[in-house]
Amino acid sequence: MIFSRSKISDVIIIKPQIILDERGYFFECFKKKSLDEFIGEQINFVQENESFSSKGVLRGLHYQLDPFGQSKLVRVVQGSILDIAVDIRKSSPTFGEYISKELNDVNKTQLFIPKGFAHGFVVLSENALISYKVDNYYSPIHERGIAYNDSELNIDWRISKKNILLSQKDKTYPQLSNANNLFA
Repeated sequence: MIFSRSKISDVIIIKPQIILDERGYFFECFKKKSLDEFIGEQINFVQENESFSSKGVLRGLHYQLDPFGQSKLVRVVQGSILDIAVDIRKSSPTFGEYISKELNDVNKTQLFIPKGFAHGFVVLSENALISYKVDNYYSPIHERGIAYNDSELNIDWRISKKNILLSQKDKTYPQLSNANNLFA
């Protein structure tokens, strides 16, 4: 695995070393010791989630309040997504900035997104199967979100707004400037 820091240094890009031959391929998609060493702390994933969505589905931008904040390790098993992580740590020098990275079943790149970030993705392929580990349990009463189309964030989702499919809940989230209960 090759670990590197994104333009927001706490968000980690993980590229696997894929071994290809006539039988197919093999790669390590998770190695706790390597991740812990790179980020300088121990991450203990307690839950793994899977999401299947069709083209244009946008999920996000989601986060959970402490004490249920979650770090995530996101990967695409099938298809292609544009993955977004927004820094919502008020004391961070990169507060309100975001990174975007295409994750797909060809590059097999993953993102590690620490606590203090809102996360979302949009499906670019006909369908996508996403798997992600989290280091804290889901808590509906601690769940929050930010509007995907926040004009100050100005995220380029690489898909026409008319083709975006949102849940009812994702349609109700406030702009970052109006969000309460962000991270310190």
